[in-house]
Amino acid sequence: MSADFEAALKDLGGKLAQVEAVMDLDALRREVAELEEEAARPDLWNDPEVAQRVTSQLSHKQASLRKVSELRQRVDDLGVLHELAEAEGDKASLAEAEAELAQLTKDVNALEVRTLLSGEYDERNAVVTIRSEAGGVDAADWAEMLLRMYLRWAERHNYPTEIYDISYAEEAGIRSATFKISGPYLYGTLSVEQGTHRLVRISPFDNQNRRQTSFAHVEVLPEVEEIDHVEIPEKDIRVDVYRSSGPGGQSVNTTDSAVRITHLPTGIVVSCQNEKSQLQNKASAMKVLQAKLLQRKKEEERAELDALRDSGSSWGNQMRSYVLHPYQLVKDLRTDYEVGNPSAVLDGELDGFLEAGIRWRKQQAEAA
Repeated sequence: MSADFEAALKDLGGKLAQVEAVMDLDALRREVAELEEEAARPDLWNDPEVAQRVTSQLSHKQASLRKVSELRQRVDDLGVLHELAEAEGDKASLAEAEAELAQLTKDVNALEVRTLLSGEYDERNAVVTIRSEAGGVDAADWAEMLLRMYLRWAERHNYPTEIYDISYAEEAGIRSATFKISGPYLYGTLSVEQGTHRLVRISPFDNQNRRQTSFAHVEVLPEVEEIDHVEIPEKDIRVDVYRSSGPGGQSVNTTDSAVRITHLPTGIVVSCQNEKSQLQNKASAMKVLQAKLLQRKKEEERAELDALRDSGSSWGNQMRSYVLHPYQLVKDLRTDYEVGNPSAVLDGELDGFLEAGIRWRKQQAEAA
């Protein structure tokens, strides 16, 4: 085995060993065994919400255990593959081993990043809201571009998505959208996306082809679970029903099935129109409201996080800049991570930004 390849493989094996230690595989196996025992109880589905939580946790932990086991096996197999290829002078197999080393390095780094997600809600699904801000019709179009970007990212990773509500702008784009992405550690992963995203481009809506700067805000919340005990008295909410609407304000439903809930003590407003049933829309809207109230509660309990929470004007709280003209660049303003291919980023290639953001947040927490 060549010295360079051997050294790279040894370093990779060492990094994987550190990941295995942080994950505490023995404890993880015990948790899987306990959840399997709980999932096998004949009366489990008497309470569907508890059953769903148990089966979801079991699935996530089994997947984590399987992932690290597969990576360890690949590291072990790669050394053998490279030695055989060298001994036989098989150039094709040597090239295959080099390609596998590159991919394995990427996969181990991704798993290492996940070990940095240790927040109280990091394991949960993510509820994302995108809102257009300054920039008029360009901002509404920009908000819709961001919605597509996150949905494409989820699609690339085979994460299911559910759109709760979309409010379309009159001319083009959207005023806002709220959706859920389901999968392990998605809140922890996507929470680094929270903040104002800035787009600079030649406006397709300006007949003089002038450059336009527009803004959209991204909010990321953890999905509320039964154990969170976020109680909302009926007297604290106002429920309005209306007809679902599509692009241009056209009605897409002939009944008043869409639901808007206003939380009177805080003024928080959420809406949902993705379901045909008014009851289903109300249930989905209540989940989003609970998530927002849970977030507010945690912020009040941990006032020091207010300094990290973006607030103020669009120019003052930018977290990422997407420049399409006069040059091509997407740059994270916190981590300095950048990519010179905005088209790929807007098509869902976000993993580099997410990894850099998670590592940056960990460094900030350690420094604090």
